[in-house]
Amino acid sequence: MTSPVASPSFAVLTARQITGLSVGVAVVLIALKAFALGASGSISILASLADSALDLIASLTTFYAVRWAARPQDASHRHGHGKGEAMAALVQAGLVFASAAFIGWEAILRIFDPYPVSGGVWAVGVVLISMVLTGGLVWLQTRSLKASGSMAVSADRAHYAADLAASVVVLIGVVSGAWLRAPGLDAAAGLVVAVWLFWGAYGVLKAAGDQLLDREVPEADRVALTQAVLSDPRVEGVHQLRTRMSGNRLLAQMHIDLDPTLSFEAAHALVVEAERRVTAAFPDSEVLIHADPRGVRPAVPVSPWATP
Repeated sequence: MTSPVASPSFAVLTARQITGLSVGVAVVLIALKAFALGASGSISILASLADSALDLIASLTTFYAVRWAARPQDASHRHGHGKGEAMAALVQAGLVFASAAFIGWEAILRIFDPYPVSGGVWAVGVVLISMVLTGGLVWLQTRSLKASGSMAVSADRAHYAADLAASVVVLIGVVSGAWLRAPGLDAAAGLVVAVWLFWGAYGVLKAAGDQLLDREVPEADRVALTQAVLSDPRVEGVHQLRTRMSGNRLLAQMHIDLDPTLSFEAAHALVVEAERRVTAAFPDSEVLIHADPRGVRPAVPVSPWATP
């Protein structure tokens, strides 16, 4: 296992930069949409403005969470602070759920009591500019994720990607209300945005919950981890494999079967080599391996979900 370094890694720097950009984009979008709402009175624009306001809160949460999660281990957090990103994602999900509920309620009210949409040119112009800014941010976030694998950035990207798709619906709503004289369609577009946001929030909530509840990593990663350990023929078996994630850091523990005639020093050397192979396959991982003599399994009760 590697010890934490004093200076931030390239991945951390990338995540920090993209979260700062996300905050800046959210501020610009709020200003633009507030202007468009005043000019048009569109419920679709109102829906989009409310979402952007929550985007700013979510982006600020992510901004600070990424920096807190990057802190090294300390006496109180022996596994580091990586789950701070999952907490930020959880906050984001809650904010998006609230946004979806507000937008949906306003849209339903406007469906039964349509409100005329004016200033369509301004509204359309603002939506198009918003789409360009959001699309650029999502593209940069995607590049950042390839370097950092940050859950907080991933949640932020999922949110803005949903915003990008929702902007298309908003555009349809504004055009329908301003030029087709069908304000009911504008309200319906706002309702579609609410449903879209609710679905996106559910995905973010599930991912954050999985990490906070220590869900096992995907089976493909468990197989790759096991293969890395078993690549040395002197390791005769792996059992009681347990894995979880802390931010983008894999935490794993397992027992391995070794020849019972090996000396203590030889068994220790095999364990260290196995741990190094795992960290080579999963660079940001922390692994703990316990050596068992072949044919001897621990007598303690084992969870039915543990690897036999």
